[in-house]
Amino acid sequence: MYESTILAMGVLAVLMLTQLLVADAVGIKAKHSPGSTVIPNHDDFLFRSTRTVANTNESIAIFLLASIFCIFSQANPTHTAIASWGFVASRAIYAACYYLDFRLLRSTSFGISLLFLVALLVVGFGASK
Repeated sequence: MYESTILAMGVLAVLMLTQLLVADAVGIKAKHSPGSTVIPNHDDFLFRSTRTVANTNESIAIFLLASIFCIFSQANPTHTAIASWGFVASRAIYAACYYLDFRLLRSTSFGISLLFLVALLVVGFGASK
């Protein structure tokens, strides 16, 4: 019933692992000391890769809670899946744009990911009436 939403969660986990590995590899290559501050500079790939991880970590809890809320509320599985996959896709685009330093597209994809989080909540609350 909610297989597609659960698969989206798994794909997001792969995306998060990939982001973490990219940030770690970049940090190692740059000889960055673990735990030390990364200097904020959008021209630096180390900064962009660590911000990608941090920003995903900032929104993942909302995505998981909203998705689980939809599942437990028995929200429409198709609507839940569409919003879940929309979030995952927009997060993947966001990461690619951050890596490539496409600032406007990065911000746009971030905003779209927020809209998909809102959509998940609307779907969940709509079902819990």
